[in-house]
Amino acid sequence: MASSGPQADAARAAFRDLMEAKGHVVVNARAAVAGLETALAEGALVRTTALDAMLGDLMVALEQEDGQKLGGKSAEAARFILRAISRELDNA
Repeated sequence: MASSGPQADAARAAFRDLMEAKGHVVVNARAAVAGLETALAEGALVRTTALDAMLGDLMVALEQEDGQKLGGKSAEAARFILRAISRELDNA
């Protein structure tokens, strides 16, 4: 059962705002995930199996060594996964 109420709605909206924000997709993705993890920890949203899998995939796409720039395939993968997470948030 999906979470409901003002906190759940606000968490979903905040994620989607960051997902669509101007700027580098990798930076926005990290900020969106941080906010989402906070919402999950606070109980505003319920963690689903699919959401966990998507977050794991996103973290792999965002991994980098010190000083390494992410772009290209990492940014495109992040965009794709962020859209999937956004859809899954309706179930969280």
